[in-house]
Amino acid sequence: MLSVRNIETWYDLIRALHGISFEIEEGQIVALLGSNGAGKTTILKTIMRLLDDDQPEKGTIEFLGKRIDRKDTDEIVRMGISYVPEGREVFSELTVMENIVMGAFTRKDRKSIRDDIEAVFGQFPILKERRNQQAGYLSGGEQQMLAIGRALMSRPRLLMLDEPSLGLSPILTREIFTIIENINQEGVTILLVEQNVNMALKYSHFAFLMENGRILRADKPEVLREDEDVKEFYLGISTDTSVKGYKRYRRKVRFR
Repeated sequence: MLSVRNIETWYDLIRALHGISFEIEEGQIVALLGSNGAGKTTILKTIMRLLDDDQPEKGTIEFLGKRIDRKDTDEIVRMGISYVPEGREVFSELTVMENIVMGAFTRKDRKSIRDDIEAVFGQFPILKERRNQQAGYLSGGEQQMLAIGRALMSRPRLLMLDEPSLGLSPILTREIFTIIENINQEGVTILLVEQNVNMALKYSHFAFLMENGRILRADKPEVLREDEDVKEFYLGISTDTSVKGYKRYRRKVRFR
């Protein structure tokens, strides 16, 4: 479904992505994992063309066999990719209903839009209860549901989520991941950026570990969960917390 080939993205004179390449198969939940500054969000913004017009500076991105790395963001949305940014970024002064309708800004099929609004309310009943409330007064979990519901209104084939559990309680985090799984089971492919590695590995079909703008490791979640190095440095099951041990792991995985 998505093919990223040797992309390089820069912020002024700083290279944020160093020749990143990966593929996503249709129907998967794929996780991008890593610490802050690893380049995860930059990948999503590069795919959506939300950075400078000349980014990515190098490489190609294809979606369903068509190049998108020089298309405008609204064209990419129409092709079937939606993006939920970190921090949710709902329109706080608009109502819940107005936010949801904004998600269909690229569409003209009014009857189908009404049907999809009801589908979003079916997925998120709390939003139907609060449909006339200003979005800024929703809780963090409700705002995350609203941001996902708004993104679904464009009928995406690929939904990209940036830190969907950020700032949420463990209970709400589990609820959000259950919703993500349900959306995937309805036929939407998911590309997920997440710092909660345990939850991401539990729900994803494949995962990439990133650091400093590079992909260090790619494997199935069940393999990564059993890897001693991943347990220690990503899952918090530590047997050697020394700086020396951490550097040893970095050297080890960089050349895999």
